[in-house]
Amino acid sequence: MDVTFEGNTKFGTDEWLTPPEIIKALGDFDLDPCSPVNRPWPTAKNHYTIEDNGLLMPWDGRVWCNPPYDTKVAGAFLNKCVLHNNAMVLIFGRTETANFFNYVWPHADSIMFLKGRLSFYDVKGNKANNSAGAPSVIIAYGSNNDEVLKNCGLNGKYVKLK
Repeated sequence: MDVTFEGNTKFGTDEWLTPPEIIKALGDFDLDPCSPVNRPWPTAKNHYTIEDNGLLMPWDGRVWCNPPYDTKVAGAFLNKCVLHNNAMVLIFGRTETANFFNYVWPHADSIMFLKGRLSFYDVKGNKANNSAGAPSVIIAYGSNNDEVLKNCGLNGKYVKLK
């Protein structure tokens, strides 16, 4: 089976990492509540893993969130990002979904539709052979993150929502 990004993979995991150039373009983060247990590079100063359950832990500072792409789990993380209001999120750009209508459109400050499809990395730091199964977006919650997203230099289309 080829590598996919929606559950089943030849590696038996759906744990895929943000390309490091995206993290670099978006600046320093204080917390990543969705970090893998073993990671080839840091995405924030502090990391919560599946062993910690980042949904139950306190969030402080600027948050980077690349949640598991299961619809219910992603929705729970998006909801926590709305409540925290100092976060940037990377998810598939499925703009017609309940998660978008519940947690993005009414609450996010801005969004960037990334050009093309990303190639994610596995927990060993290897780039996937195939690109993601859908286009990706970065969502900014909080005016400070909106400004960063607007000026980050990533290849895509920035859209101000608030």
